[in-house]
Amino acid sequence: MAKMHDDDFSSLFTNEVQNAVNYYDTEFSQDRVDTLSYYLGDSFGNEVDGRSQVVATEVSDVIEYMMPSLMRVFGNGDFARCLPRQPEDVASAEQATEYLNFVLSTQNPGFRILHNWIKDALLFKIGVVKVYYEEDEKIVEDEFEGVTPAQLAVLTDDDAIEIAEQESIEVGVDDEGEPVVVYNVKIKRRVPDGSIRINNIPPEEFLFNRRATDMESATFVGQRTQMTVSDLVAMGYDQDEVERYAGYHELDQEQERQQRFEEIESGTNLESKDPALREVMVVEGYIYSDYDGDGIAELRRVVSIGEGTHILENEEWDKVPFAVLSPILMPHRLVGRSVAEQVMDVQLIKSTIMRQLLDNLYLQNNSRVVAVEGQVNLDDLLQARPGGIVRTRAPGMVAPLNVPQVGQQAFAMLEYMDAVRDQRTGMSAASMGLDPDVLQSTTAAAVSATMQASQAKVEMIARVMAETGMKDLASLILKCIVKYMPQAQIVRLRNQFVEMDPSTWATDYDIEVQVGLGNGRDEERLAMLVQIAGKQEQLLQQLGVTNPVVSVGQYVNTLKRIAEMAGFRDTSQFFNSGPQLEMAMAQQAQQQEQAPDPARQQAEAEIALKREKMQAEIALKQEEMRLDFELRKQELEAELALRAQSVQLGNPVSANLPRA
Repeated sequence: MAKMHDDDFSSLFTNEVQNAVNYYDTEFSQDRVDTLSYYLGDSFGNEVDGRSQVVATEVSDVIEYMMPSLMRVFGNGDFARCLPRQPEDVASAEQATEYLNFVLSTQNPGFRILHNWIKDALLFKIGVVKVYYEEDEKIVEDEFEGVTPAQLAVLTDDDAIEIAEQESIEVGVDDEGEPVVVYNVKIKRRVPDGSIRINNIPPEEFLFNRRATDMESATFVGQRTQMTVSDLVAMGYDQDEVERYAGYHELDQEQERQQRFEEIESGTNLESKDPALREVMVVEGYIYSDYDGDGIAELRRVVSIGEGTHILENEEWDKVPFAVLSPILMPHRLVGRSVAEQVMDVQLIKSTIMRQLLDNLYLQNNSRVVAVEGQVNLDDLLQARPGGIVRTRAPGMVAPLNVPQVGQQAFAMLEYMDAVRDQRTGMSAASMGLDPDVLQSTTAAAVSATMQASQAKVEMIARVMAETGMKDLASLILKCIVKYMPQAQIVRLRNQFVEMDPSTWATDYDIEVQVGLGNGRDEERLAMLVQIAGKQEQLLQQLGVTNPVVSVGQYVNTLKRIAEMAGFRDTSQFFNSGPQLEMAMAQQAQQQEQAPDPARQQAEAEIALKREKMQAEIALKQEEMRLDFELRKQELEAELALRAQSVQLGNPVSANLPRA
């Protein structure tokens, strides 16, 4: 099959963009407009002049109730961990964990990114972030003195170096009498630089095909946004080509954008008079297409301007750079449900009840009256003032109209709607430990159980976010690190300078995002960690630091986790870890080898004492044997002498004498 023609591919891409735009705008745009209006507490449009126009804030209250719990899970410390699949990947997985969290929290405004991402999901059904590598260069200035002409030629031949200042100095003459000149130069060197960027994408800018059930099955995903001519030219695109598509476009007229910036853009002409600052509609799309004609659809990255009609870039790509969150998953759909839509009707009903209740109170405090025509001074009735006089011609000419009191029924209905809200979202005063009527005279265990039960729905939302968007975000960051930053480099992690070499990392780590909510549960985990630390201390004391059960590194990890749960994000101020810990342990082992060990000295002393005792016993035995031998020798000599004497005297000695 032949390669696809560029015009055919452009038509295909434009069709995907238009279908995605129409689908996304018609299906979800009005929902997002209404949700934002409810969140901001705007009026409903059915208000009546002279009547109460109060608006309840259920959507805002529930979202702001949930945000602290969710941010405590994902926005406090490491949001993800890389787990090794092979034993040899343990060290690199730890480095990858540290680095990807460093990219999110230090190289990027991690807290703000996660906050806006989660809030978009809770409000608008979907939150989107984009992960990409942004190439850049920095200017480094250096000064050199005594540069020879040959060295200066080398500097000027380098395209990345610009001579900012140059001063020639004559330092003498050569053998031929020619002056010898050196230079003092100041240079500016362009050093390639770049970083991994993470951006929040407004929901109205995110595009996807109709049949997408998740990011893996989407055949088209993209972002439709506005960029200035200056930004596009700085990215390397042709100025004349870009300017042809600059100017008015329908994105400025979208109701969502107008709703978001209504308070600060009302009646303002946003079109800049500077041609370089005019805005251009840009679509960055990722589409599966058989562009090369091999029968297999590959992922391609396409950058176009003018609603996708004019393509600037078309290249093969490896990964869609978007990660999405939906708080309540819907099977077989990319976009699930939001928390806001669960309480929007509650806000409308409560607002209506509160308006009627207030109107009823107004009528009771300023009730209508019945007046007999011609028998009452109407001017006195119309001037309602404390202590005022109403003149009548006869008694009973003025009587109040009875207004029924609906307060009791209204408050009961409001309580019922609160119960509906709590049942749908799990957020209530009891869940936050703020309801004295429920928690009074209740055991700590019962209070903890009440709070954990009410937080079950929030924990479910956190689990959904962890297993979907958060894992995808960690995977995208890790992929960017390995792809764009393969060289070894020194990185400051937790106030320690550590050498990182992403080229040695595996790319198939298992990603884990920890989820845990509730004050009681935090206390329980903290108490358990303290118990674990105590057991580890006992094992290290009884079995030594080289025991097969627990290592010093594992004990330090437990202590670090305890410090993190206590709110100390930088645990390096308390405990060493990684290379510092290994170095400290090696130094300690060396010192232990060099330093005298009291136990070892005692054992050696006991062995030496036993050795001396054994040597003394052996010497004593030898001396006893020698003395016994000498004694036997003397006895034999005496017997022999006696026998010889007896023979000489003619008196033989008895044959029973001992033999030698």
